[in-house]
Amino acid sequence: MARLLEEWEKDDDIEEGDLPEHKRSPPPIDFSKIDASKPEDLLKMSKKGRTLMVFATVSGNPTEKETEEITSLWQGSLFNANFDIQRFVVGSNRVIFMLRDGSYAWEVKDFLIAQERCEEVTVEGQVYPGKAAKKDSKGKEQNETKKKGDKKAANRANKSRQEL
Repeated sequence: MARLLEEWEKDDDIEEGDLPEHKRSPPPIDFSKIDASKPEDLLKMSKKGRTLMVFATVSGNPTEKETEEITSLWQGSLFNANFDIQRFVVGSNRVIFMLRDGSYAWEVKDFLIAQERCEEVTVEGQVYPGKAAKKDSKGKEQNETKKKGDKKAANRANKSRQEL
């Protein structure tokens, strides 16, 4: 029995390609090809061959069915552009796109932020505003400036109260 166990342990050598992704060694990065002024290039190289999640938010107040339909169109367009991508709806206006090769995430991000109903896209913790966010942000900016003006007035009132 002991000899059999030793033979089986020798046969347990699993090839690199058959290992789960988290146990594989990362692909080597050629730093001579990377432009130091573009940090995205380094991220692209480091995510090559790794699974990566891209989060997208649909603008407005869509139902889950509307989100499903809109993001299905986005996924179809990306699939037609030869991106291996899966889509998971996780809320009434939120979706996750899963890429098998994370180096394409920034190209997918560029496509998504150009869509009419895309409010924002998140890649590796970095939030990128979409086309729909530009329309909404104008109203938000005006509201924020009004709030700042109100705060300044309140600060002036507090100062005069303290002086009394």
